[in-house]
Amino acid sequence: MTEFELLLQKTGHSVAEAAKIIGYSEGHIYRWKRGEETPREGVMTLLRMEVGARQPDSAGAAFSFVDLFAGIGGLRKAMESAGGRCVFTSEWDRFAQQTYDANFPDNRPIAGDITEIEAEEIPEHDVLVAGFPCQPFSIAGVSKKNALGRAHGFDDETQGTLFFDVLRILKHHRPAAFMLENVKNLRSHDKGRTFQVIMRKLRDELGYYVPEPRVIDAAHFVPQHRERIVIVGFREEVPFSFDDVLLPAHRERRMRDILHPENGIESPEGHFTLGNDAAVSDKYTLSDKLWAYLQGYAAKHKAAGNGFGFGLVDGDSISRTLSARYYKDGSEILVCRGAGNNPRRLTPRECARLMGYGEDFRIPVSDTQAYKQFGNSVAVPVFAEVARVMLPHILSVIESENQKSLSKVG
Repeated sequence: MTEFELLLQKTGHSVAEAAKIIGYSEGHIYRWKRGEETPREGVMTLLRMEVGARQPDSAGAAFSFVDLFAGIGGLRKAMESAGGRCVFTSEWDRFAQQTYDANFPDNRPIAGDITEIEAEEIPEHDVLVAGFPCQPFSIAGVSKKNALGRAHGFDDETQGTLFFDVLRILKHHRPAAFMLENVKNLRSHDKGRTFQVIMRKLRDELGYYVPEPRVIDAAHFVPQHRERIVIVGFREEVPFSFDDVLLPAHRERRMRDILHPENGIESPEGHFTLGNDAAVSDKYTLSDKLWAYLQGYAAKHKAAGNGFGFGLVDGDSISRTLSARYYKDGSEILVCRGAGNNPRRLTPRECARLMGYGEDFRIPVSDTQAYKQFGNSVAVPVFAEVARVMLPHILSVIESENQKSLSKVG
C-alpha cells in the first residue's frame, strides 16, 4: 500500500470526495493509489494534516489496550468509552481495515494476520480485547500423549487455532485484564469441550481470575436480539461481578429508533437516502422475484414444521440477529413497506445504528462489505457497559502492580 493510499484510507474519503477536496481529477487519485504516479508534496501535506487533526487525544487515558481480531472497532469503541487508549490493532480483512482506518485514524498501520505477529512485537498494554473466531480444540489426544510420555498442555490443545494467539499474547505480556467476545453457542461448541479448554487455559494455566462468563442479549440496548458470551479476566482476584452490569429492565428501543424517518428531518446520505425527504433508495427494495422466492421458501418450511423463513419488521419490532450473510438477501431483517409493497433491506447506515454505532461512524466500503462488517461486529453499547464495570478493577490491578514494583525498589 502506498503512503498516499494509506493516508486516503485514514481520512475515510472516497475517490470522488478526495478529488473534490484536493482539486485533482479522479483519474489522478486512482493513479496515485496504484503508485503509478507520485502526488505533489502539497497533496501529501494536506492529507497528513487532516489525519493528524483527527488523531485521538491520549492525554489522561486511564489504561492502554490492544484490539485483536478488531473488525471495524466495536470493542475499541467500548474500551475508549471507559477511558482506554488503543496502542495496537490487528485485523486481517482489508475491507474491515478500510472502515477501521476511516474511523480510527491512528498514526500507525493496522497489523494484519495475528498468527504472523510475534508477541514481543506487540506493545505493552494493560488490557487485551478480542472477538476471536471459534474453532474446535483437540483434547482427544491428551490421554494418548500421556501414555506415550509426550508433553501436552498450554500449546497442545489450542495449537493451530486463533484462540492460541490470544493465549500466547496473554502469556507473554500478562496484562492486567482482558475482555473476550464470542457467539452464545461457544458454551456448547464441540459438545462443550471448546469452552472447557478455554476456561482451563485462562484460569489454571495462565492463572487469571475469570468470573463465570455471561451471555448478554443486545436487545437491552438496541432493537435487536443478539446474544453473545462475554468473558472477562483479571491478573488478580477482584470483586468484579456481571450483576453490576446495568441491563435496562424494559426493552424500550424499537426499530423506529434506527430506521430512516424518510420525512426530511435527516439529511440525505450518499446512495442510502435520496431527495429532500431523504427517502430510502429503491435499490434496497426486494425485487418481485426475490420476494416471491423468500415467501415460497418460508411456506415450504412452515409446512414441514420448521421455523425457517424471513423476518419482517416494522417500527414496533425488535429484530432478529443481523448476520454477516445479510448481503445475500436480507431475509433475517426485512422492513415492511405496507400492504401491496415489497419489503426492503436495511441500509448500511441503519445496520450501523442497529449495532450501536453513532451517526458519525464512517462507512467507506460497498454495501456488500458493510453488511458483512456490521453482521460480524459486536453491539457496541453492550461492551461499553461491561467496560464501565471493569474499569475500577482494571485500575486496582494496575495500582497493585505499581505498589509491588515500588516495594521491590525500596
